[in-house]
Amino acid sequence: MQLTTSEWLRTLVPLVDDLPQEIAEPERYRRLLNALRGLFPCDATALLRLEGDTLVPLAIDGLSRDTLGRRFKVSEHPRFQMLLEAGRPWRFAPDSNLPDPYDGLVEGVHGELEVHDCMGCALQVEGQAWGLLTLDSLTHGSFSETHLDILNAFGSLAAATVSAALRINRLSSLAQSERQRAESYKLAAATPARELVGQSSAIKRMQKEIDLVAASDLTVLVTGETGVGKELVAQALHARSARADRPMVSINCAALPDTLVESELFGHVRGAFTGAVSDRQGKFELADGGTLFLDEVGELPLPAQAKLLRVLQSGQVQRPGSDVEHHVDVRLIVATNRDLAAEVRAGRLRADIYHRLSVYPLRVPPLRERGRDVLLLAGRFMEENRSRIGLGSIRLDADAQAALMAYDWPGNVRELDHLIGRSVLKALGRQQPRPRILTVTAADLALEVGAGQASAPEIRQEASAIQVAGQASLPEGRGLREAVQSLEHRMVKNAMERHHGNWASAARELQMDRANLIRLAKRLGLYEARRRGASRS
Repeated sequence: MQLTTSEWLRTLVPLVDDLPQEIAEPERYRRLLNALRGLFPCDATALLRLEGDTLVPLAIDGLSRDTLGRRFKVSEHPRFQMLLEAGRPWRFAPDSNLPDPYDGLVEGVHGELEVHDCMGCALQVEGQAWGLLTLDSLTHGSFSETHLDILNAFGSLAAATVSAALRINRLSSLAQSERQRAESYKLAAATPARELVGQSSAIKRMQKEIDLVAASDLTVLVTGETGVGKELVAQALHARSARADRPMVSINCAALPDTLVESELFGHVRGAFTGAVSDRQGKFELADGGTLFLDEVGELPLPAQAKLLRVLQSGQVQRPGSDVEHHVDVRLIVATNRDLAAEVRAGRLRADIYHRLSVYPLRVPPLRERGRDVLLLAGRFMEENRSRIGLGSIRLDADAQAALMAYDWPGNVRELDHLIGRSVLKALGRQQPRPRILTVTAADLALEVGAGQASAPEIRQEASAIQVAGQASLPEGRGLREAVQSLEHRMVKNAMERHHGNWASAARELQMDRANLIRLAKRLGLYEARRRGASRS
């Protein structure tokens, strides 16, 4: 293959023009891969960044969307390891017996068709290995030695593209790198913490809020349903703060007996109570200079709330049994799945402590509001299971992806994590002998729409009934207006029941503005009925 000068110019000049421009990283990398596919006869390309011993996909073209949620440990993928160590572009023989990380992940391919021809190159940025460019083809012999020469030249431009993105985001990138290094020392002996994964508008809004408040020392109240990942949000707040090189100490208030809450938070001295055989620091002292994360803060008993208020007001901690006060400098992050305002009204939470804790409320969106993020998260969890079980690759078939998208996820991300682990084992037991590429089907997921949920297809089916009513014969004695009103009444009533009277949640399901939904409910006679029902309860 020999490219003409005009072909090179058509492909490369736009990329060169982009170098000094302030372009968002995802768009810059998308243009890079688009140019790459224009130069090479490939079915899929990917740009991966090296983070420690793991390759993180930043951009893909031609691969299943859940690939973006995966993390590839270099030691477990010999092809990636060879590309990083080769020092030049490398092409793998079509009959190579090394497993390909993308087997079963090429978009639009039905069944378990494997990658047959692939090559790639490592990108050197500022004298260091930054990541990889990979090209894959489903056709034997797609790539030649000439393609390697072209890739060598293109790799230099790709490295310049990456370098431009790094320069534009220099300050934030360096700060994040330092925070990650500090976190790695603290967690060296523990399981690495998961990061926040998602590209939905809901997650992007939350990420912006995290970036906004992380740099301050404001107390953050992280709210959200069970299983949404509130602790991950707390970790992200700490990692992006000026305290990132100091400890983050976590405590689950719901797991503590009332008799031990004060000792855990504030410590104690020897002899303060039966069993106190030595002096002990509390979590506030351990977190001095860093961050203290109180999970399920709504579970704190009232006596502990009074002492917590004193610490928040003055920064002074007094251990039970001691007359000495210790000053602490702690940034507080708290989390709850309760309505704390309702807890105040019920007398279970002090009003003054509520106002101290809710300086900056930060809501974590439930999984059902995050759209296609469910596939990215599924890809992350499948990669973790693949590594744990020792499989070559795990993929979701089309029906399984549709099932994940249609489900309501009452248990949120935690439920998805458990479901993927369970389904992978089911699929592995079903597919004998042990496959190298494991396919998880909708039957393996075994997701069912319960009585309190409605799947996306059901909602669309109900909505389309309005059009059907105008085309099909109507029930005897009923006109079109009456049929439409009956359907609206049923849809609004069912949505309100599914969301336990929450107008905002019901409006999101029905894809309506909340105010318009209330006006419709008033016209249908449902608004007053709902208010009377709520007052009786």
